[in-house]
Amino acid sequence: MDETILSVLKQAKRGLAFHQIASLTGVRGRDKTRLRARLKALHGRGVLLKKKDRYVLPPEKNIVKGEFLATMKGYGFVRPEDRQREDIFIPARHSHGAMTGDLVEVVFREQGKKGKPEGRIVRILEKGRPTVLGIYSERFGQPFLVPFDAASAEEIPLSSKGQWRPELGMVVEAQREGRFLTRVLGFPDDPGVDTEVIIRRFNLAAGFPSEALAEAEKISGRVSAEDRQKRKDFRRWLTVTIDGENAKDFDDAVSIKKLPSGGYLLGVHVADVSHYVRLGSALDSEAFRRGTSVYFPDLTLPMLPEKLSNDICSLRPRKTRLTVSVLLEVGEDGRVIRAEFHPSMIRTAERLTYTSVFKIFEGDEEEKRRYDRLVSDLLVMRELAACLRSRREEEGSLNFDLLEPELIYKEGKLQRVAAFEANEAHHLIEEFMVAANVAVAQALNRQSQPAVYRVHPPPGLADLEELRETLAHFGFLLPEPSEITSKSLQRILGQAEGKPAEKFINFQVLRALRLAVYSAENTGHYGLAKKEYTHFTSPIRRYPDLIVHRALKTMLEGRKMNIPGLHSIALHSSEQERRADEAEKELTEWRIFRLLKRKLGEEFQGTIVDFNKAGVVVELDDYFVDGLIHYADLDGDYYRRRSKQVLAGKRMRRTFELGERVRVILASVDPVGRRMNFVLSREEDGGRR
Repeated sequence: MDETILSVLKQAKRGLAFHQIASLTGVRGRDKTRLRARLKALHGRGVLLKKKDRYVLPPEKNIVKGEFLATMKGYGFVRPEDRQREDIFIPARHSHGAMTGDLVEVVFREQGKKGKPEGRIVRILEKGRPTVLGIYSERFGQPFLVPFDAASAEEIPLSSKGQWRPELGMVVEAQREGRFLTRVLGFPDDPGVDTEVIIRRFNLAAGFPSEALAEAEKISGRVSAEDRQKRKDFRRWLTVTIDGENAKDFDDAVSIKKLPSGGYLLGVHVADVSHYVRLGSALDSEAFRRGTSVYFPDLTLPMLPEKLSNDICSLRPRKTRLTVSVLLEVGEDGRVIRAEFHPSMIRTAERLTYTSVFKIFEGDEEEKRRYDRLVSDLLVMRELAACLRSRREEEGSLNFDLLEPELIYKEGKLQRVAAFEANEAHHLIEEFMVAANVAVAQALNRQSQPAVYRVHPPPGLADLEELRETLAHFGFLLPEPSEITSKSLQRILGQAEGKPAEKFINFQVLRALRLAVYSAENTGHYGLAKKEYTHFTSPIRRYPDLIVHRALKTMLEGRKMNIPGLHSIALHSSEQERRADEAEKELTEWRIFRLLKRKLGEEFQGTIVDFNKAGVVVELDDYFVDGLIHYADLDGDYYRRRSKQVLAGKRMRRTFELGERVRVILASVDPVGRRMNFVLSREEDGGRR
């Protein structure tokens, strides 16, 4: 009936009275009572407006279509089809039964409770997946499923268990339409179940189609005389890869020469994946569909089959490999004086790790002896990276040195969570890759060559105003929102460095920024303070880089690239990147929460990062996940917001502030839902009153 009501109202711009709706929908007699009830419900949900005695649809500017993304924390978001719009927050009570991946229609308002767009789903236009994943339960013998993919945790009754005999608490999959079980995956703590759930929830590709694998098998790893034609031969250059210990796909290598002028000649040599993956091939189609490689703690879902990603295209040590090289002449002040681009071939001298290079920088004698012939070049690279970074910061580029969680396993079991921090070797490679990406973007833009750019829109004024208020509470001052630049934000990051609130300030600045995305239009990169920027250096694991390689090689041949639908390619690549990031984050958090479940009753140090309607949100310093202290557990007082940054008790006047360090006791953990509850430690509970 709801669909019919909405359909007739769409034809009546000025709205319809009850009797008109009844007439147009063919409702008579006792069914009018049901019609009144549905109209009242739709009005209550905000799907319909009522003007005097007429029902009308909200203005079209407040109705959008988009993909629904549920979270396991009880709410969701709609990602509008118009990517110029921000994501719309959907409270669990307004999700209308939608699940992750569904195409929905949503009524929204621009300014919700937190100043962000907030809405309610009107209807589900298209179901994203035919099945639903969840936890199996029973009530009075009736089988139910508690879904992962819905914002609401309401149980879904199952019509049949079929041949399956699941136990209570197991992860199962069921058809959304017939609501019968189709698969039992096991208990959430069983090995591999969490990974499989994430792969299915985010619709990630675990295997390759036979056509793509067949194409990969036909590719020879031997570099033929034909392959070498029209390529610069840099095999005599001292060239190295620098990656993490567990990396397998080495898609970039670097070389350096100190020039008599005092400047530098930097070589960034990137795997020529486009030589092997031809436009329109099965390999290309599958790479586009995936968009990116996905990296889980114990599993990689590569964009390309392993024969290419880990062998033929990977810049393995002492193997001749086809590349595209960017040669940059850089002055002592970090300014790029000249850039050259060449299809090329290299033979790397060594596969270095960030750890080894950092040890050399720190003067480790054993590591210096081990890589004796490379040390002088590495130290020159260190000089150049410092010049590039200094110049980039002067221009207003933002550098976030945020700690990230690293899961440490022993005999296949997660033992602890370590704080991963990028060292100087990471920063060195980052500077060289940024410099190459900028040079390629500038060349493509200068020649009006169709391509895909990496763009980063400036933050919204409302987000900057909120950031300004928060920072002022900590004594960090920003100008009016309309006058805030990336340089202003970089200054704040510098002022916060080394202070107790550094991590919190970094996160607040980061949260105020918009997401960087791919675009067929070059609109600049706010965070890097660059007018032109693209992604060129990782074609093994990112599809946009592969497109940029094709664009650059076409430009070098004096032609214009003709790939239709660049806008769609950029949009799809952005979506796949975000999907991969969310999947990686969710699996990591799931495992951290599972580890914390073994630590119930223990005391932890944390930081207050938010206040919501349920309580105080605290992030654990050593675990990178947050949980809640319910208001009822805050010494029995009544708390209210004195400001956005301060929560104050009415009776005992105790206060809690954003960024404040607190000690908490872990009271409960739900790893699957990624939720946990704290109570204040005795020391805190007996504190200021």
